[in-house]
Amino acid sequence: MRVKFAELPVFDQDRAIAFYTRALGCTVAADAPMGEDGWRWVELAFPGAESHLHFLARENEEPSADPVLVLVDDDVQGTVEKLREQNVEIVSEPQQAPWEPGTTFAEFRDSEGNRMVVTDR
Repeated sequence: MRVKFAELPVFDQDRAIAFYTRALGCTVAADAPMGEDGWRWVELAFPGAESHLHFLARENEEPSADPVLVLVDDDVQGTVEKLREQNVEIVSEPQQAPWEPGTTFAEFRDSEGNRMVVTDR
């Protein structure tokens, strides 16, 4: 069994595509019309990952209070530096995870206000 895609709420699909391809190196795996309202079926692929992100329509642009996605990257500090260079909002700097000694994590917001975690485990 595997996860095909995780659903991510976004308000503006084009803005989200730009963010994820530019800031996190994703590629567009699918982008097709879906319905009469202009919403599209969008899936993004992370480098080296089998699972995709699928965009859901978000009702508003209010930032999420809790993290909606956890990403794993061996270089949390480097990832945060790259995000900062692109003016991405860093919610918390790289630090040791109190729930898992030896694990480093940081938090940031994507273009849609989603709170995201990047961790090295």
